[in-house]
Amino acid sequence: MKVFNKSPFLIADISLNLFDFANQEKISLMESALFLIDEAKSCGVDGVMFQSYTSENIISRDSSIFDELYIESPNDYFDSLRKYDKLTVEEYRRLAEYCHEIGVVFLSTPNDFESVDYLDEFMDVFKISSSDLTNIPFIKHVASKNKPILLSTGGATIGEIKQAVRAIEDVSISDIVIMHSVLSFPTRYEDANLLMIKDLAENFPEYEIGYSDHTMPDENMMVLTTAFNYGASVLEKHFTFDKKIDSLDSSYAMDGDDVINFKRNVLFLSKINGRRNKQPLICESLTRKEIRKSIVSDVDIKCGEIINESHIAFKRPGVGISPSDIDDVIGKKANQDIPKDTVLKFEMLEN
Repeated sequence: MKVFNKSPFLIADISLNLFDFANQEKISLMESALFLIDEAKSCGVDGVMFQSYTSENIISRDSSIFDELYIESPNDYFDSLRKYDKLTVEEYRRLAEYCHEIGVVFLSTPNDFESVDYLDEFMDVFKISSSDLTNIPFIKHVASKNKPILLSTGGATIGEIKQAVRAIEDVSISDIVIMHSVLSFPTRYEDANLLMIKDLAENFPEYEIGYSDHTMPDENMMVLTTAFNYGASVLEKHFTFDKKIDSLDSSYAMDGDDVINFKRNVLFLSKINGRRNKQPLICESLTRKEIRKSIVSDVDIKCGEIINESHIAFKRPGVGISPSDIDDVIGKKANQDIPKDTVLKFEMLEN
């Protein structure tokens, strides 16, 4: 069963662009959020995504563990995230209510237990980020809310994904969307590995598959379009109003024009994909008869003559006896004179 009654379901991940747009325009975070939600809605996005967390809950201050990550100071890392930790619970609630009013699905990725609990009050679908894929206690807490889950799989093995799915299903029967993702920001095109979408579908045939995209938007939105064509029904990509904003996310964020291009691609795909089951089409009817072959007389055949292979040939159009029925012609007696190059019909033969 699909989590959203639409395919593709496109999610605009507003995330950090919310704060950078507010700074550029010198407006409040709520004004920025409402503006970006409206912009996403106006170009055809189906859902909007935010990030919910308290920095103290997700980052350790143990400086000794940061050396191998090439981060000079855990405080710098903490501060870089802390400046985006600004929206209050009530503000998230107001955003959720506004999204409901205008017909956009509100989503926010919780990154700590506290966020899970307050988002549960006004959010219908949860997202588990790639950073928490192996955080089994956290996954079970999210699953305990018994709501559909988008499970991001960046940097994961199949075994780790299966472990996460089991953790969800230990406490919930809610639907799961397994999201292909790559933990590289921005993701190079050669690292997108969209064929992994098909691999996930093969490994998890009972689940819906999605894709969280971090590549730079190409001119024709072929990355997102290909992901959809490969079977990803839920698509998520960072979203901005202005790609020129100096933001951590803007380099791989789509804007309204990109969304419109993607939507155009989807309409075109819908047109050319058509029906799945192979069968003759109405548009083929006339041409099918015109270019297929019939059994024709290759010589003059006298009435009463027994027809053999030397009497016949196979020529257009396909309005007579099909060559596939040759066994019903060979050995039959002609019940009339049949001139050379005549398209044979069964009424010309004795039963």
